[in-house]
Amino acid sequence: MSETTRSSEAMNPLGLSTIPSVSSEGLVPVGRRTSLRSYIAALWNRRHFILAESRAKMSGSTRKNLLGYGWLFLNPLLSVLAFWFIFGFILQSSRGIENFIGYLVIGVFFFQFTGKSMTGGTGAIRSGASMIKGFQFPRAALPISVVVRNFLDFIPSVVVMAILIAVIPPAEVITWRVVLIVPVIILQTIFNVGLACFLARIGHKIPDLTNFMSIVSRFWLYGSGVFFSIEDRLSNHPAILAAMQFNPMHAYLTLVRDSLLYGVDSSAWLWFMAVAWAFGLLIVGFLFFWRGEESYGRF
Repeated sequence: MSETTRSSEAMNPLGLSTIPSVSSEGLVPVGRRTSLRSYIAALWNRRHFILAESRAKMSGSTRKNLLGYGWLFLNPLLSVLAFWFIFGFILQSSRGIENFIGYLVIGVFFFQFTGKSMTGGTGAIRSGASMIKGFQFPRAALPISVVVRNFLDFIPSVVVMAILIAVIPPAEVITWRVVLIVPVIILQTIFNVGLACFLARIGHKIPDLTNFMSIVSRFWLYGSGVFFSIEDRLSNHPAILAAMQFNPMHAYLTLVRDSLLYGVDSSAWLWFMAVAWAFGLLIVGFLFFWRGEESYGRF
């Protein structure tokens, strides 16, 4: 018998395994939902992955087109032109609205930011099925990545929007209130994250919801005062007008128009609505998504 064997038997006379044990503390089975605190920490640790994935999809989608990043500006501009021709020129919905072009530009640009986040977030889990099957990560990274990608698309268009408002007659005098569009954009982005997370879980269960949400987006577009004044059009319907005041997009659009286009102070009620919708939907949408974490690997 070798010296090594005799030494081993001396140390372990009962023949039990000498493999060291490893503590299971902090280990979670693959696909199991972790605590909310651990989940948020894992998301924060993967913030660079979320940003890189958003940039990759952003550049990948523009690389397929001849004009590349030019479509980030052309798409909303062409939408503005189409809506101006239909609603401003043919239907004359511009009556009673000062600087209708600026009014329309803000409405189209800012609504498309939320509209794209809504439809993209709805299909985020299904479009990321290959990543879910191949990697272990907090699934909320997928709808958040959709919003980040749309945010990166949106910021350059805001610069174009501000230039258009400044140069297209009647040119507006920009006041200090222009800085207020920064908190509005932050609040709208937070709102979009909550909305994308909420719809992502439902879209995972109902594949057809992605197509349905594109229709909902159109109804929301018409009901948010993008190309006409809700107050003027619904003045004879006070009940409907009162309900419309709770529309989050109406609040965000009005805040931007007051700050950038008209240079006036917005009411405290509008700011309260913007903050309440942003953080309220973020909490509800994120918790709703987190509770379904264990189901996202099953298709």
